[in-house]
Amino acid sequence: MFNARTFKFLKELKQNNNREWFQDNKQRYEDDVRTPALDYIETMGVPLGKISPHFIASAKKSGGSMMRIYRDIRFGKDKTPYKTNIGIQFRHAAGKDVHAPGFYLHVEPGDCFIAAGIYHPDTPTLGKVRLLMDEYPNEWKKISRRVVSEKTGFTFHGDSLKRPPRGFSEDHPLITDLKRKHFIAVKPLTQKQIMANSIVKDTAALFKTTAPLVEFVCNACDQDF
Repeated sequence: MFNARTFKFLKELKQNNNREWFQDNKQRYEDDVRTPALDYIETMGVPLGKISPHFIASAKKSGGSMMRIYRDIRFGKDKTPYKTNIGIQFRHAAGKDVHAPGFYLHVEPGDCFIAAGIYHPDTPTLGKVRLLMDEYPNEWKKISRRVVSEKTGFTFHGDSLKRPPRGFSEDHPLITDLKRKHFIAVKPLTQKQIMANSIVKDTAALFKTTAPLVEFVCNACDQDF
């Protein structure tokens, strides 16, 4: 699956992020980046289904679990046309984009990681997650301790509000978590781990570790798990 050539291509793309270079090296992209990623996605279908049948492992070249390499340059200052990483999201069947509950693998030279939960949810969804936390504080504490700990290696990532969200006081016992704009647990991985023959087995085990968090988010969104 992923190998040294995968990382070599991504490193070179970062140094030559232009359409001419990419077109000249497009076959390398197909062989060393997209094919290993699609193989990984296809193989993940069975173990992912054992965690939950409601998350999609789609090995399509376009519109599937692998995020497109082309950057949206319409609004940002960075006008380089290509992403220099591989992003793979196994999102909930009811989701339409990367902001749906899901499991994620990020492959990038010097910055590989695995993640799960919900990233940058819209305001109504964020409110639902906060409300469920407030209604079931002990369950949330149990889940967060189980998923995010020194033992698992996962930590919560993402921005937080400076002030309490509307309807919650500063002295709320869960105020730190209630202020979060994302509910996503992240664990760094090494390049060696990404290239290991056991990558599917290893990442499936990590996704299983984070499943309680994803299930909590799904419950908040009235989605099956």
